[in-house]
Amino acid sequence: MPMLGDILAAARNSAGSFQAWLKASDPELAARITAAAAALGMTPSGYARMAVADFSRLASEEDWATLISSLRDSDDPGTLCLLAMVHWRLTVSGCDAHSHSPHDHVGEGTSHERFRTA
Repeated sequence: MPMLGDILAAARNSAGSFQAWLKASDPELAARITAAAAALGMTPSGYARMAVADFSRLASEEDWATLISSLRDSDDPGTLCLLAMVHWRLTVSGCDAHSHSPHDHVGEGTSHERFRTA
């Protein structure tokens, strides 16, 4: 069984080919990632790497528990981990300094440590 560090490394390493795979498998999510990345002046791959880093640093214990339980039976934990972290990044709201979702509300949440998912 892979260790969490191995799964996170696989997720980071998959970020470059992630967008091409995602366009073929989930065009709607690929478009959301492209739009979110463009709004920040990033590439979709850069956005995916940011999502992994942000999740690693800022996700709640509940978010981590949900992620870990979903990885248990996965044949491809790296891709599943990356998808979950990117989805979290797209839907998280809270601190304006770390929130990038177009649905965020200015002034909501002031803690850099806690996030809510939509």
